[in-house]
Amino acid sequence: MALVLAAWPALADDISNLNPGVTTSELLATAPVRWVSVPQIVASLEGQPPMAVGFDVDDTVLFSSPCFYYGQNKYSPGSDDYLKMDEFWTDIHTNNCDRYSMPKEVARELLDMHVARGDEIYFITGRTKGSGGETLTATLKSAFGLGKMNDVVFTASSENKVQFLKDHELKIYYGDADSDMRAALEAGIRPVRVMRAQNSSYKPEPRNGNFGEEVIINSTQ
Repeated sequence: MALVLAAWPALADDISNLNPGVTTSELLATAPVRWVSVPQIVASLEGQPPMAVGFDVDDTVLFSSPCFYYGQNKYSPGSDDYLKMDEFWTDIHTNNCDRYSMPKEVARELLDMHVARGDEIYFITGRTKGSGGETLTATLKSAFGLGKMNDVVFTASSENKVQFLKDHELKIYYGDADSDMRAALEAGIRPVRVMRAQNSSYKPEPRNGNFGEEVIINSTQ
């Protein structure tokens, strides 16, 4: 055994020279979808006046699975029934469970860009507000350093989301879910996909590029 272990470092060096390897991001980029980078989105907006844009919240701007994992285990272990319980929504908002959610770096880049352009930004979520108010607006404002911010819009359904996009004449909607892309298309606006982290508690995984939408490269984090 000692002889085998002694030979391993040299063997590892030889193996490392056989193949340069590949990162997860590089593997993802081989899929045949309409990849776009944040700088390319910036370039596509050059010369356009300030506009209204929207962002989904969960898995788009926040990795919030810790909150939902907590809620499922507390209110409906093994099922998604907790998502229909006012007790759950009131719990995570009044107790600010989102302090455990992680801001996504791609969202920070996008928000900084839209703030610099002077665009009107809306956060539009399918969450239910619950009966105890909400802390999500303050959490997002702090997490992304937003000086001026509209209150988060809680739609609780895809139909309400589409109507909001239309009523406020949004031009772009960023989201991770297929339902986000569908809502943007139904509202007649530009859909841009932010990829959901693979360890998200929100299953099944969405089909990135399924609607012919742009998909932001390296946007799982």
